[in-house]
Amino acid sequence: MLENNTELNSNLEQEPKSQLQRFKKALIIFWAIFVIGVLGAVLFFAGVSNGTFGFMPSFEELENPKSSLATEVYTSDGSLLGKFYFQNRSFVKYDELSPFLVDALIATEDVRFKDHSGIDVRGLGRVAKGLVTGNRNAGGGSTISQQLAKMLFPRESFSQKLDIVFRKFREWVISVKLERSYTKEEIMTMYFNKFDFLNLAVGIKSASNVYFNTTPDSLKIHEAAMLVGMAKNPSYFNPLRRAELTLNRRNVVLSQMVKYDYLTKIEYDSLKNLPLGIDFQRVDHKRGMAPYFREYLRMSLTAKKPERKNYASWNVQRFKRDSLEWKNNPFFGWCNKNKKADGEPYNIYKDGLKIYTTIDSRMQKYAEEAVKEHLGLEFTKGV
Repeated sequence: MLENNTELNSNLEQEPKSQLQRFKKALIIFWAIFVIGVLGAVLFFAGVSNGTFGFMPSFEELENPKSSLATEVYTSDGSLLGKFYFQNRSFVKYDELSPFLVDALIATEDVRFKDHSGIDVRGLGRVAKGLVTGNRNAGGGSTISQQLAKMLFPRESFSQKLDIVFRKFREWVISVKLERSYTKEEIMTMYFNKFDFLNLAVGIKSASNVYFNTTPDSLKIHEAAMLVGMAKNPSYFNPLRRAELTLNRRNVVLSQMVKYDYLTKIEYDSLKNLPLGIDFQRVDHKRGMAPYFREYLRMSLTAKKPERKNYASWNVQRFKRDSLEWKNNPFFGWCNKNKKADGEPYNIYKDGLKIYTTIDSRMQKYAEEAVKEHLGLEFTKGV
């Protein structure tokens, strides 16, 4: 009987010890998995940052992202005479943006823009929940910084889904690097300057002029909301092709502004009934004042150093004249005579030059009207 009691007590003492050992073992395994997971994530993102899993822009590329900027020609009284461009884009500064643009974009695309560092963890949680529940209206997790990263460094064409996943992680890393390199105001400005609003309206300055015949700082609330609404899908929400869909999208942006206290309900009820109010300005190199003068500017600025072999045998006088122009006229061939910081010559179509002429826009307008009137009378007499 005594032996049985002793054996029972011994088993009771061993059982708590074995439970404690199992707990310790489970705890060690848990922390080992946790540490390995953290180290794996760190190494993975380090690899992404170093370009191991695909293209990653260098520090220089992040500090000086390339964008094609239109060259602008101005009259002596400050009017825009015309542009030369591959993409009709002109940069604006943050203080040239209407506050309605900034508020509308934050309320619609990234409500915690001022609080995160490129990645919105709460937004990613919302996306994960939407995937689990099948709710497609749960919202996206892409921040303004991530969208800018996608615009600055466009996605490659992928054939495998795994490559798309890696690309998404790379966009996360790029967005964090952008947040470290630029202020929130600079990121916001870059976003609006970079976005293509279609119809040759690249960047917010061109878009404001093309769709509403105004400047970014003068946009009204409903106009700013329409342009921000286009950011979701400019081809789908194209005001010239799908006015009703664009109007509905604009009102969604306005409702988001109400939701996040950028707009009152009373203001929304009034604004949602307004038409789009499009004042479309067609973009064309031939439109505007002094088209022949602008063509002269273009040919003179982009002229190359004259070489005899490039001139026909009967065109010796033209070669001599151009040679004298190249030597004595700093304007003739300016783009090829002057070099950028990287040693390359200037490109009139994408380097954002500003050309100031001696033409007065008012006198030019009067002159063109007089010529038109005179030619009209002559044609009438001829008939």
